[in-house]
Amino acid sequence: MTITQPDLSVFETVESEVRSYCRGWPTIFDRAQGSYMYDEDGHTYLDFFAGAGSLNYGHNNPVLKRALLDYLERDGVTHGLDMSTTAKRAFLESFRDVVLRPRDLDHKVMFPGPTGTNAVEAALKLARKVKGREAIVSFTNAFHGMSLGSLAVTGNAFKRAGAGIPLVHGTPMPFDDYLDGQTPDFIWFERLLEDQGSGLNKPAAVIVETVQGEGGINVARAEWLRALADLCERHDMLLIVDDIQMGCGRTGAFFSFEEAGITPDIITLSKSISGYGLPLALTLFKPELDIWEPGEHNGTFRGNNPSFVTAAAALDTYWTDGQMEKQTLARGEQVEQALTAIVQEAGEGAATYRGRGLVWGIEFTDTERASAVCRRAFDLGLLVETSGPQGEVTKLLPALTISPEELDEGLRILARAVRETA
Repeated sequence: MTITQPDLSVFETVESEVRSYCRGWPTIFDRAQGSYMYDEDGHTYLDFFAGAGSLNYGHNNPVLKRALLDYLERDGVTHGLDMSTTAKRAFLESFRDVVLRPRDLDHKVMFPGPTGTNAVEAALKLARKVKGREAIVSFTNAFHGMSLGSLAVTGNAFKRAGAGIPLVHGTPMPFDDYLDGQTPDFIWFERLLEDQGSGLNKPAAVIVETVQGEGGINVARAEWLRALADLCERHDMLLIVDDIQMGCGRTGAFFSFEEAGITPDIITLSKSISGYGLPLALTLFKPELDIWEPGEHNGTFRGNNPSFVTAAAALDTYWTDGQMEKQTLARGEQVEQALTAIVQEAGEGAATYRGRGLVWGIEFTDTERASAVCRRAFDLGLLVETSGPQGEVTKLLPALTISPEELDEGLRILARAVRETA
């Protein structure tokens, strides 16, 4: 594809230097539908980025769009703080009946603010309030958000440096297989907890991602997650699962921790919970943890009514019959077959792959190559991003609603991009 460089002057002169994704995809997007985006010059791009996981049901999903348009057309409440509205009621009823009850979860639902980092901040604040302790344990290569509390439990040095102040009250521990299987799981963590001379302040909670998306598509084993849940219970620590990117079906089941058979004390959701790319975040917690005083945690945009409308429509459309989970796992097998061939063609030792459901990554031994693959893929009409502490992983995050044909198309482009950057 031949791309004429667009006039980006207003973005370069008015918008902050902090912008990032637009630098890797130097075009001006105009519209999007399903798994495709289109720029203002008419070029087509197959989207394996999905709004960083916020568009699990694709761009402008017609069922969700219809529900939203109908709501706006009748002048439904757009902004309501935490007032009771018909849109909120419909969402809460759907979430209870479609998500919580079938999984024997009785967690309370809190709307902490519009984004994932708001959900994490509320989770950390509540854990500390409940336990009366300050320390939180996180894991190497974790990513939990860009506000100060979330950054304190995030591993990436570049992102942490942006805080401008010391990030305290967080202690990292090795994620699953961080030490290449050389030590038993949690031996260091448990020794520190039991040793009165370790210097580790007793944690209020442990926060974990079952698959570290920004950290490089690091997949925790089910047995590792079960052992972590057991460790938390034995040492009176709350278990927080950050399911912001991996929840809402990304790994197959609605919650990514279901495969492990664990029940977290606190769960954070955002990104695709609205279903339409609209801002919405949830902090879920067991009823006995609901010790908030009214208004003790609040925010102007903590209950986005248009998001409630599309979220309820997504749950009622995709999560009542079990088909979405089966489809995602089938699509995941399709991706894994293609990545096996891509890695084999790349040559021994050049690359490895890993993932679950419809989140996958190719890690390159040459850490610069992942970025080169993403650039070449963009030239060929595919949107993919990098992840990992050095940007060494090319990350695949297509919509769950992508067709087998679209998935094959994108995987062929990816294979060509890998081949042409060797």
